[in-house]
Amino acid sequence: MEPLDLDQLRTADPVTGLRAVTALHRLAERVEATHVAEARRAGWSWEQIGDALGVTRQSVHAKHGKRESNV
Repeated sequence: MEPLDLDQLRTADPVTGLRAVTALHRLAERVEATHVAEARRAGWSWEQIGDALGVTRQSVHAKHGKRESNV
């Protein structure tokens, strides 16, 4: 994979730029949820996942714990 050239992301149209940011946020959320679920299936604790994400175990549990209990 080639490194991302940030100059290619520049646009004079704020709508285009903001929509790109929204799309990236949604993608990041989906990737995080997928990997948190995988870590939980692999037996990781909420503390281990929080450490990997750079957040507290409480915050990662609050964000993803409901999904786990709904499965």
